[in-house]
Amino acid sequence: MSGKRICGVLFVFTAVGVFLAGAQSQQPLPPPNKIPPVPNTGQPGTKLQPGAKVQPRLIPVAETRLLMEGLAHANFRGLERLLKQQPADDKAWTFARGQALLIAETANLLMIRPPHNQAEAIWFARAMELRDMAVQLAGTVSKRDYDASRAGLIQLAGQCNRCHKNFKVNAQITAFDDKAPAP
Repeated sequence: MSGKRICGVLFVFTAVGVFLAGAQSQQPLPPPNKIPPVPNTGQPGTKLQPGAKVQPRLIPVAETRLLMEGLAHANFRGLERLLKQQPADDKAWTFARGQALLIAETANLLMIRPPHNQAEAIWFARAMELRDMAVQLAGTVSKRDYDASRAGLIQLAGQCNRCHKNFKVNAQITAFDDKAPAP
């Protein structure tokens, strides 16, 4: 399977996860007038001068809950489904690796939306731990080590729960337990 096709499949799976998470969310989305506008960060069609330095501004546009449900949780559950049994082919292993990396990227997105109080340092520490653990899991999956991959997913669930405990989020993540509640 080509890299473009794998990327396309990952994008579609993530988009479906975001859609389903939004549809199943326990809290409705905020009304359109409550969603903060995205500031205009440049003029459309503006041409840069050769050698000009671009300083992008990272602006959070989605609620943290949407990131957790649509990206982190959706990819965690997808990874869990793939690892319930040993993946049968390279395509499944590659897809599982992609899901672990999308969890890592979700952690990066979490870092641009910290609480602006004394808990900021804890937020950054937990997000970096999540990212690092998910990247490590992606490496384990890429080696096709089934037992270590399952153990890594269980450890990743524990990392999620440590953060939830720190921020008093009423969500318990469990790997390989069909009775696990959604966050």
